[in-house]
Formats: sequence, C-alpha cells, structure tokens
Amino acid sequence: MRITRRKVLIGIPAVLIGLPVLLILIYGVVPVPVTPLMLMRDAPMDKDWVSIEEIAPALQRAVIVSEDQRFCTHRGIDWTEMSKVLDELQETGAASRGASTITMQVVKNLYLWPARSRIRKVIEIPLAVMMDFLLSKRRILELYLNIAEWGDGIYGAEAAARRHFNVSAKDLTRNQAARLVAVLPNPLERNPANPDASTQARADKIAGDLYRAPAELWGCL
Repeated sequence: MRITRRKVLIGIPAVLIGLPVLLILIYGVVPVPVTPLMLMRDAPMDKDWVSIEEIAPALQRAVIVSEDQRFCTHRGIDWTEMSKVLDELQETGAASRGASTITMQVVKNLYLWPARSRIRKVIEIPLAVMMDFLLSKRRILELYLNIAEWGDGIYGAEAAARRHFNVSAKDLTRNQAARLVAVLPNPLERNPANPDASTQARADKIAGDLYRAPAELWGCL
C-alpha cells in the first residue's frame, strides 16, 4: 500500500489526538501500572493501588483544600488562578506560585516529564481539558492519589500511609492526611512522619483549612 504525504499529514495529528484519548479511557477503568516519573527514579518502587473508597476522606479533602480548591467546579484548568499567575509574570517576570490543578498534575504524571517548561504546559492544558471531559472527578482524584510521589520510591496513598504512619490509607487521621499533603511540593526532601518546622506549619494550616472548609469544595466526589 502506497503511503502518500497527505496520509502522513492526516495520520500524525490523528495519532497525537487519538492515543491520549485512548489512554485516558483505559486509565478510566484500569489501574495505572507505571508512570514516567517512576521509571526515572532509581529507588525500588513501593506502590499498591487501592480504590478511592479505601482512601480516607480526610486525605481526599486535604488534597483538594491544599492543591485545587476549585477542583469540583473547573473543567480541568483553573482559569482564575491561571490568570493571576500570568498577570504576575507580566508584572514581575516571575511567578510566586503555580496554577496546576489536580487534573493537570495527573496528566503530567501519566504522560509528561517532571521538569517545568512552557512546552510542557502547552501540552498539559489540552490534555487536562480532555481528561476532565472524559473522566469523572472522582476517578481523576483516585488516579492522583494512587500515582502521587510521597517519598523516595513511595507512590500512592496506600504505600505512603503504610511507610510513614504504619496504617492503611483508609485509616489515616486528619492530622496524618494533612502531613502527607504538606510534603507534596517536595516529597523527596520532606518527611511527613518527622516533619521539620515549615512542613509542620504547612500541615497545621491544611488541617485548619479542612476544619473550616465548606462541604461544597468536595461536593463532586
């Protein structure tokens, strides 16, 4: 069969669009076996996939309170936060915070590389919108909690709960959940079981926010 330039020009976009859609649909029903980040690390992998029903609500809510308070209402991208970051970049040339949603972090962990770059963001945004359209919020959070890095070679809520607190993910307390979420910006340098002063302060804030947050924040779960 003769392959023409026209077929190639049509085929490449079809693959670039179709493959991510296929993978999103597959990961919508099956556990994620491995991510690019897991393959990049040298440490042996400790991971144990569990359903979201087996993860303490305190950890689910702590992630939303700390990482993405508009998770239940945005469509993969928090344009409000994105606009604030872009304004700050224009005014100062640097951003003091990121605007990644939980959905964007799932996309990054599943398909992309960890280093920050504008190219990665350009790819991340349409994939996050696509994922939000194809999967439920509950499934997206389940994916996030099972592939997030929580220490050297530690991936997912179940492995993190066992290694750091010697309990299962479903038995995490609010304070333990807050400590786990407090290390997420830098899980290789911070220890939720033995937090330094800044990590503990961040955990205390998350625990307080959990106590005060309205139920609407996680009404989609």
